[in-house]
Amino acid sequence: MSEMVKIKINNVDVEVEKGTMLLDAIKKAGFSVPTLCYHEDLKPNGTCGICVVEVKGSPTLKRSCCTPVDRDGMEINTFSKKVKEARETVLKLILADHPDDCLTCIKNQNCELQSLAEQLDINETEYDKIFNEYEADYNSSAIIRDPRKCIKCGRCVQVCQEVQTVFAIDMINRGHDTVMGLPFEMGLGETVCVNCGQCIMVCPVGAIYEKSYEKEVWNALNDPSKHVIVQEAPAVRVAIGEEFGMEPGTVTSGKMHSALKRLGFDKVFDT
Repeated sequence: MSEMVKIKINNVDVEVEKGTMLLDAIKKAGFSVPTLCYHEDLKPNGTCGICVVEVKGSPTLKRSCCTPVDRDGMEINTFSKKVKEARETVLKLILADHPDDCLTCIKNQNCELQSLAEQLDINETEYDKIFNEYEADYNSSAIIRDPRKCIKCGRCVQVCQEVQTVFAIDMINRGHDTVMGLPFEMGLGETVCVNCGQCIMVCPVGAIYEKSYEKEVWNALNDPSKHVIVQEAPAVRVAIGEEFGMEPGTVTSGKMHSALKRLGFDKVFDT
């Protein structure tokens, strides 16, 4: 039987299973902690340091996503002055190593870094811009990689290696020069990448995203000499519903086919 322990979070008593990560215990107590590298479907690694909290008796702040509740009577503070200053400093340093092209970025208004800056009320940083001018990788037929916007969270590497077991990408270099990269400076299309897109799904910023063929599609639809057929991937009929507020797993085949025909496609090829 699992051992239960009693702890205090912001002076609120809560009972959790020993070994529970502080982040989960904090949520159970009804509080929230900002995160950036953390993703609920991946193993936490504490890369970014945004989720730090103060544990009474500890000389240093603890990263709540990967620090377990290890004893009875722990006292945690999630919004002390020390904690807030540390989070702001970490975020400002990340922003100093990130481009300021939010308005034209593919993830504008759907960016976790942008949302976090708003949440922590960070409108400017006193640090000089230090980001590296990496070139974008357009080699793949389906995925664009923009290393300039990489915040080094490691999510894409985790999902590629630990979930998909493809091992197309990895973190290379050290320190400030660390970046998600490819072997021998190859383009993504030259690697073992299978274009599954899971790296895109977990990327919190615009460092890796789908290559758009929207203009080519509209040109084809507006060309009366062409008979345009659209083919869908099997997962799309289920996944697309979530973007419209439907329950995860909702099958939307009929709605999607009707929408595609209204857009002007002559045939829908359901694989």
